[in-house]
Amino acid sequence: MNGTAIANRVRTVSWQEDEEPGTPKTPRTSTSPGHEKCMFHHDLELDHRPPTREALLPDMSSSYRLLLASLGEDPDRQGLLKTPERAAKAMLFFTKGYDQCIEDVLNDAVFDEDHDEMVLVKDIEMFSMCEHHLVPFYGKVSIAYLPNKKILGLSKLARIVEIYSRRLQVQERLTKQIALAVTKAVEPAGVAVVVEAVHMCMVMRGVQKINSKTMTSTMLGVFRDDPKTREEFLNLVQSK
Repeated sequence: MNGTAIANRVRTVSWQEDEEPGTPKTPRTSTSPGHEKCMFHHDLELDHRPPTREALLPDMSSSYRLLLASLGEDPDRQGLLKTPERAAKAMLFFTKGYDQCIEDVLNDAVFDEDHDEMVLVKDIEMFSMCEHHLVPFYGKVSIAYLPNKKILGLSKLARIVEIYSRRLQVQERLTKQIALAVTKAVEPAGVAVVVEAVHMCMVMRGVQKINSKTMTSTMLGVFRDDPKTREEFLNLVQSK
């Protein structure tokens, strides 16, 4: 196989879920830092795997230890001895969405069904990390779609929320990514997503407004074009 053919094969395995920030680009390519001389990119028969995220724990723990020292703390005192490792493990959990993709989560949960009325799952709990300050924001997500001969297993809507919320995020992008993922999964006539969240970067620092909430929405297809459909969705979301 010549060099051009190899390069083309390598490009075909690059992750192309979308081009938005916050999307992992795996598997790594020969242009990724540290992979410039990786034999995988010259012999695709080798069983090569990028390092697991758990393999990053030692470096992450060292970084947290340095952070503690920079704050004026003693990382060797009893209460902080295991804090760097705990914090590293916690951060991996908070951002576990980087290890997940829509195809894996859907897991054959798309079904043919002649149903064209609104499907709504509301008040899905959501926890995420603000990419600007690395502090949490949390709240609830409501998702509706109008099926077009296909429906999605209801729990998969919550799974989609989990994938994108468990990454470094901004609420505006999170809302859009959820809507686009549902669109990709079942190609409905329309999708609507509303996210309501409390941002600790506003509560604990900055303006320190503890009762403030941020609401974002994305309307696609019929929900954008038809005011009556959009109004029905919003009324259902606001009802108790």
